[in-house]
Amino acid sequence: MRHFDLNAILAEAHQAFPVAQRRPVIGITGNYGELTCKLGEGYYKQIVAAGGVPMIIPPVADKTVLADTLDRIDALMLSGGADINPLYCGEEPVPGLGGINSERDLPELLIARMAYNRQLPILGICRGIQTLAVALGGKVEQDIKLTTVKHSQDADRSEPTHSVSIEKDSTLYKIYSGSKSFTLHSSLFPLYVNSFHHQAVSDAGPRFRVVGRAADGVIEAIESTEFKPILGVQWHPECMGADGLPVFQWLVDEARKFKEVKRVHHHTLTLDTHCDTPMFFPQNVNFSARDPRILVDLHKMTEGRQDATIMVAYLPQNSDQWQGVKGEKCAFADNIFDKIEQIVAQNADYLSLARTPQQLWDNKHAGRKSIMMGIENGLALDGDIRNIQHFKDRGIVYITLCHNGDNDICDSARGSETHGGVSAFGQEVIREMNRLGIMVDLSHAHEKSFYDALELSKTPIVCSHSSARALCDHPRNLTDEQMRALALKGGVCQITLYHGFLKKEGEATILDAMQHLDHAIQVMGIDHVGLGTDFDGDGGIRGLANSSELTNFTRQLLARRYSDADIQKIWGGNFLRVMQQVQGNNG
Repeated sequence: MRHFDLNAILAEAHQAFPVAQRRPVIGITGNYGELTCKLGEGYYKQIVAAGGVPMIIPPVADKTVLADTLDRIDALMLSGGADINPLYCGEEPVPGLGGINSERDLPELLIARMAYNRQLPILGICRGIQTLAVALGGKVEQDIKLTTVKHSQDADRSEPTHSVSIEKDSTLYKIYSGSKSFTLHSSLFPLYVNSFHHQAVSDAGPRFRVVGRAADGVIEAIESTEFKPILGVQWHPECMGADGLPVFQWLVDEARKFKEVKRVHHHTLTLDTHCDTPMFFPQNVNFSARDPRILVDLHKMTEGRQDATIMVAYLPQNSDQWQGVKGEKCAFADNIFDKIEQIVAQNADYLSLARTPQQLWDNKHAGRKSIMMGIENGLALDGDIRNIQHFKDRGIVYITLCHNGDNDICDSARGSETHGGVSAFGQEVIREMNRLGIMVDLSHAHEKSFYDALELSKTPIVCSHSSARALCDHPRNLTDEQMRALALKGGVCQITLYHGFLKKEGEATILDAMQHLDHAIQVMGIDHVGLGTDFDGDGGIRGLANSSELTNFTRQLLARRYSDADIQKIWGGNFLRVMQQVQGNNG
């Protein structure tokens, strides 16, 4: 029996601690009409039934409000409602277009795109699936009345009115085939769903695949092709009780995973040990904007919860730009470091340089991103051992001894075996790097150069962006024997995201990168691995395409049940251990 004693109700709520169970928060876009933000009860009640906390998001197009909202939720649901203005698809309205809701269109298209950039789990329902498509490169059929199935029916909203065929390799199939809540038709596919719409997605766009269709071929469900927890359905599961609950349980479960990713990133220092963003400096890229020309910028680092990156001054081995003038290569690297310092100075409230592991942690605790600097190709030394001290003073933390071609330091994996390994000058370079506390990086090196350097160096060496040759037979990758030797000397191998080093044929994805990581851990142990993306140096794969997607890497680590301590090791802890050891050896 219901009672009205507020004090008694509160006393009951406070009998145990804590009151809140820290359930994931699901933001639900509100409908709009008659000067009112409103929401059908099925949406929020299904979220509660699925174990989440619903939060209604009003249709506000203020980008700051939307960004702050997304920072406070763990998943996004795009609710149903009126048609979307076809002008957002570059189309004129057809006669059959229904009423559009201009108050909702821009806010929801913006929040869908911003949530996508932040890797939030997203569920789109009816209008919501169409919002996903329009926001992310797809198209909507404005009026689908000329089909063989009636898609806008007058039956009660809880009544199944037509069937949907579901792809058996899809997330949606797994949701329903494995659900304990789904009882009606639980052993049968297609699904039977309710339907009251006259629009549908006509083109899912490049980021989605179609996983559900009605008998007339109309698209009824889409999901991400990029290993992201994003799903759209055309029907209304919020009105179907227990038979609609599984999709909400999926969303809440994905939100719980994302909440866990955020927790891990809060106390983990995330370091990418190799990016080539300075290669784009001549194009006048804007590091403080979300610049589509580069894969690493402040926005993408923030969206992907990335704390730090090592930006390198890359020098091409054989280039017409080298005129043989003494000092030109050193000056080339200096110009890059000058530009990095300018970028940091222009964004000093949010970005700092770092030279040591402690400075990285200090910057993280102060709420700033970090850039470390390195050199890719010892060609930058210009054959002058004194330039190692010069670059040490500039703040570099490592030198990749060579690139794609032999230089005066050592032979390259893609060279001509000029020296038979490390040259006499290269031996001096390694000794001086040891003395000054600069890490020796052997990515790109020939096997003989690798073993020579491993023997010569008094401190552990690193391979800042290399993968496993056992899984992808490329001379740039490390053999299992090299990996074991590297680990035996205390070094690290940072798995890279360059597709040609992950897979010989076909498209490489995040799953291939994780396979290389798992292999390296199996061969070397958990203390000798990490991630060096090679972003902006042709690195980037589906699922890990730029810095904004780096939380997906953590999500994969958690799915493989790596502990917090092991995740920190992989996310830069191992590399920083070597850096600390190398820098501590200085002098």
